[in-house]
Amino acid sequence: MLSAHAASCADNLRDATRDANLRITQKATIVSTRSTTQASAWKRSSIAKLAGVVALAVGAIASQRIANSAEPATTVPAPTQDEKVATAHSETAVFAGGCFWGVQGVFEHVRGVTQVAAGYTGGAAGTAHYDTVEEGDSGHAESVQITYDPTQITYGRLLRIFFSVAHNPTELNYQGPDHGNQYRSAVFPVNPDQRSVAQAYIAQLDKAHVFSEPVVTRVEDFKGFYPAESYHQNYLVLHPDSPYIVFNDLPKVKDLQRMFPDLYRNDPVLLKTSA
Repeated sequence: MLSAHAASCADNLRDATRDANLRITQKATIVSTRSTTQASAWKRSSIAKLAGVVALAVGAIASQRIANSAEPATTVPAPTQDEKVATAHSETAVFAGGCFWGVQGVFEHVRGVTQVAAGYTGGAAGTAHYDTVEEGDSGHAESVQITYDPTQITYGRLLRIFFSVAHNPTELNYQGPDHGNQYRSAVFPVNPDQRSVAQAYIAQLDKAHVFSEPVVTRVEDFKGFYPAESYHQNYLVLHPDSPYIVFNDLPKVKDLQRMFPDLYRNDPVLLKTSA
């Protein structure tokens, strides 16, 4: 028999599913009354991708924050290898771990991070557009470019947050409700030192059997980072009541605060956009 908490979560999940199905039936009406740009701002889950748009949600789930995520956090050990002691005060890291809304939202709350941009990595500049990337064959992954001060936080510590809180590294070409190559788990080292640290850390986690399944995170060549459209930036902070954010991403921020209190900052560092 379900506990009261589990029953409540199940009810919320049924509400979200019902709402997604309603969005599908409304596809024609929504698409005809919104521009392509506005519609793509709301596309997210695999169901919404087929529909072409995610509408603003209504109902009880929009007003409450679910306590547990579909992608629970996992405690992972610190990397035994990290980048060399830095003298510079600004470096970048590029990670891909499913929907960039949540990954950006997590790292915007990390001390030592000075900027986080959502965008696309892995494909060509000409295909770095949301509608094209969502087709799944552009080579791009939804990703984030993190600018950080290595004298305050290292690349290895960023990786630890990435593997424990920001996403599930055992899910191949999907994260939670989002399926496709564009939602793959990947890191894109921008220098040989980062590549060595990332490869060693993945091997360390697999050898320790931290996860019940093998880590499928790829270490890919960095071919450039292309910022996403402005309406995707700072999405978690700007839309905290969105059902997708409530269920999939806000719990990650709470996990960051709980598991890494020394690295958590309550005031997120937001990306400045022209919009």
